[in-house]
Amino acid sequence: MTLTLSRADFPEDFLFGVSTSAYQIEGHGFGGAGSTHWDTFAATPGNVENAEDGRIACDHYNRWPADLDLIRDGNFDVYRFSASWARVLPEGRGTPNPDGLDFYDRLVDGMLERGIKPALTLYHWEMPSALADLGGWTNPDVAKWFADYAVTLMDRIGDRVWSTATINEFWCVSWLSHFVGAHAPGLRDIRAAARAIHHTLLAHGTALQALRAEGHDNLGAVFNLEYAQPVDGSEAARRAAATYDAIYNRAFLEPIFQSQYPTELLEGINAHLPRFWEGDMHVIAEPLDWVGINYYTRKIIGPAQGPYPSLEELSGNLPKTDMGWEIFPDGLTHFLTRVSERYSGDLPLYVTENGMAAPDVLRHGQVADEDRIAYLDAHLAALRAAMEAGAPVKGYFAWSLLDNYEWAFGYDKRFGLVHVDFDSLERTPKASYHAMQRALAHS
Repeated sequence: MTLTLSRADFPEDFLFGVSTSAYQIEGHGFGGAGSTHWDTFAATPGNVENAEDGRIACDHYNRWPADLDLIRDGNFDVYRFSASWARVLPEGRGTPNPDGLDFYDRLVDGMLERGIKPALTLYHWEMPSALADLGGWTNPDVAKWFADYAVTLMDRIGDRVWSTATINEFWCVSWLSHFVGAHAPGLRDIRAAARAIHHTLLAHGTALQALRAEGHDNLGAVFNLEYAQPVDGSEAARRAAATYDAIYNRAFLEPIFQSQYPTELLEGINAHLPRFWEGDMHVIAEPLDWVGINYYTRKIIGPAQGPYPSLEELSGNLPKTDMGWEIFPDGLTHFLTRVSERYSGDLPLYVTENGMAAPDVLRHGQVADEDRIAYLDAHLAALRAAMEAGAPVKGYFAWSLLDNYEWAFGYDKRFGLVHVDFDSLERTPKASYHAMQRALAHS
């Protein structure tokens, strides 16, 4: 099976890439990395499938040259990777870990040697345990801690990275982790969630200011956006979907681009935000150079009795991935056009994550993941539709290069273009990898 779209169907300067994250692939038990709140979250019974953690993961820390070869040989232009705060600063502050800085130094040089653009994300969910002990994202001092970490790492590799994002998926870092409780630190507390929302945004803006003061550029942010569809035409369903959209999407877009929180969000969290939060909005709204959008699915939303947010997520009737997420490519078109028209204007947009989990099986040295090829093809077509409508989309990065540690699902869910045997750690490119490789070949 092949992709119907290829590099020739996009502008000459359009960039294709793959994405990963540090804790999911590196192996956090190597190289002097400090403990993170994901290590302790995973060690708590019931939090993670099979109590699995990222101690070994894909052993990318030791196998990175071969993994970069896969990116080069797949004809990808960009590698979107993240750095681990606790690998760079094992205590979150203080003395850097030389082995950690050396690792990212080698990794970036390895990308450049292979003609790959390094796209750095500073934080993809692994808060150092020493800072988690102090409240992590609920502590207002986290903004300075994060900015100091950003400068420490960028002083070492910032002269060679192509782009830098601050925080990956603000909603996951704050609401999913502090209100839903499904990710580390596993809290279910609306006050903690409100403060985490505000402090992740404040840390983002503070880090941007610190990095610009050091002369760094091409700085952006990555938003995960989820399409909220009312279950029916009732006013109650419409209100519930608007609340979901406010919590998931507009809670982060509106502060960064409009210096305000959505009304439907403030209805639930205003009483729990830090005092004088309004005074931070000018920092949060520090201008971006580009915008990253992670998109996977839609949710059907209906009203529910009970306290805020007074809504329920319902199952739709579209085909679903192995995560149980509906496949809804039109949502990608929607968000690319919506973000450019309402928020970011002419800023370059990148689809920084898009992909699907599937129950991939290795048979006779091959993984026939035709469903993933169809998924990628449909979403590339949706991206093209947004470009034709005027959205300034400049790149598409598939999630993910490798099967990896899928957070609370452990190693059970496979998103990779490359299959990983988690016993031998052997890599096997899937049919989807080969389809992308053919589609992205330079003529």
